[in-house]
Amino acid sequence: MALTPNPRQAGVLDTVRELGSVTIESLADRFGVTLQTVRRDVKLLADAGFLARFHGGVRLPSSTTENIAYRQRQALNDEAKRCIARAVARAVPDGCSLILNIGTTVEAVAHELLAHRGLRVITNNLNVAALLSDNADCEVIVAGGLVRSRDHGIIGETTVEFISQFRVDIGLIGISGIESDGTLRDFDLREVKVAQAIIRASRQVWLAADHSKFNRPAMVEVGRLDQIDTLFTDSAPPAPFPSLLAEAGVSCVTGATPPGPDGIDPGDPP
Repeated sequence: MALTPNPRQAGVLDTVRELGSVTIESLADRFGVTLQTVRRDVKLLADAGFLARFHGGVRLPSSTTENIAYRQRQALNDEAKRCIARAVARAVPDGCSLILNIGTTVEAVAHELLAHRGLRVITNNLNVAALLSDNADCEVIVAGGLVRSRDHGIIGETTVEFISQFRVDIGLIGISGIESDGTLRDFDLREVKVAQAIIRASRQVWLAADHSKFNRPAMVEVGRLDQIDTLFTDSAPPAPFPSLLAEAGVSCVTGATPPGPDGIDPGDPP
């Protein structure tokens, strides 16, 4: 069974992402618990594939070349993803066209769109297609291509060519990491090619990324912040991202705060 990290374990993950590596002793001090408690948390997280242990400490596993497994990503930062999904759904007007990409955060958004009316959704994510097909007032178009067994994402040149036929109101993508130079990064080149096609096919490009994605390295560049119109996240981004977002002209909507004058009015078309 996949591990769903408790709040302290999620805090441990955030700390390791922030620092790169950290000792067991410093984690115990930070969270005010015993070394035994931290070692137990670290063992659970390492066994689930979230972390890699070394003598006396812990670090991120294969941080730039391999993503966390899909089932583990489903459980990770679950409340943050739901928070983001509700914010995105508030901003999506009825009667618009969207492309929804691969990713657990995007799938959370699909859950929140089940009550919307008159949507036309193109997706390369079979999980999204299955979810939104339960909405009788939503037309779902599924991209062709190679289906990945691990997450039901559809990728490849056929997928890129299919998406390139469209021009939609909103393209929603997820991401594995946003680096401090403003680059958007992911792990699978074929998945990246599809994300780039979605960016080209969208009048408005929306990025859904929880707090763990800031300063997280990954191998392949998807694009840059100035290609994004709106970032949806669950909490205020750390430095230097507020200045990078401002320079790139990207609106930032946090899930805890409904969109307003500085974000997106859910009643206006994109």
